[in-house]
Amino acid sequence: MRVGTGELAFELVVGWEQLPRGYQHVDVASVSTDSDGRVYLFCRGEHPVLIYERDGTFVDSWGEGRFTYRTHGMFMADGGMLYLVDDGGHSVTRHDLAGTETMVLGPRGIPSDTGYNPKGHLIERAAGPYNRPTNVAVAPSGDIFVADGYANSRVHRFDPAGTLVESWGEPGSEPGQFRVPHGIWVHDDGRLFVADRQNERIQLFGPDGDYLSEWTDVQRPQDLFIDPDGLVYVAELGWSVGELSYRRGVMTEPEPGRVSIFDPEGNLLLRWSDPDPYKAGFFIAPHGIWVDDEGSLYLAEVTDTAGVQLGRCGPDAHTFQKFARR
Repeated sequence: MRVGTGELAFELVVGWEQLPRGYQHVDVASVSTDSDGRVYLFCRGEHPVLIYERDGTFVDSWGEGRFTYRTHGMFMADGGMLYLVDDGGHSVTRHDLAGTETMVLGPRGIPSDTGYNPKGHLIERAAGPYNRPTNVAVAPSGDIFVADGYANSRVHRFDPAGTLVESWGEPGSEPGQFRVPHGIWVHDDGRLFVADRQNERIQLFGPDGDYLSEWTDVQRPQDLFIDPDGLVYVAELGWSVGELSYRRGVMTEPEPGRVSIFDPEGNLLLRWSDPDPYKAGFFIAPHGIWVDDEGSLYLAEVTDTAGVQLGRCGPDAHTFQKFARR
């Protein structure tokens, strides 16, 4: 399967992941690559962090017994520091590539008081770190930004030493408000991109939280990656009939998951999806996205959480895919 044309073309690498015998991942929450091209998956299961060579050869695993089943976001920072978000553990931690924990960013294990009602992700008030955080990104300045999304509605900014500098956001759909801020990234020019999932938009902020603008040509944006050329890659979750978009209302037709690529100003360059998301090369539950130094795209899916448990697909459906840049 091949999508795109010219310099923006990708081909599905069939059978890329050489998962060891006895290992499985019913959900892959996130993915990153290091400076050597090794691929790191953050999974929900017995082996949370799986490591592969660029060609899909298995290298190692770590993190066993150290995370809840709700592993979530991941970010590979310069210098080989891997930040991991465990929304069930209300924690953001930093690790070296061998798995040694080198920082706990903010509190761990104690949810902040937001009056959260899990039915509909309803939040009465914003609060400090954390209540089921979702993702993390490190800015070129070294500042660290956390999307505190499932049971809070805030972005938290920490300095490079891990000291909380400021927080902003509250429940709602106005500029600067959030309904599940799920993914986050900092552009090289300092703009902060936040995937405001249930509002179906990407909000852009200055480094101090000043609202700049928003992009609305997105569908339930889950995760973001910005490459060195400024291209913005977005993993977008699908909709089922009856689900509520705060931008478009109750959905009357199903919409499959998809991947979109934009230029730095938000102009759409490439998008692909299929009415049958279970086909190879398409998307059941896009959740994490990353692009390596060769331009190849990696897509992690929470297939069990969003597909199998809801009866939408069988247990053998894809949970991770690589698309090589052509």
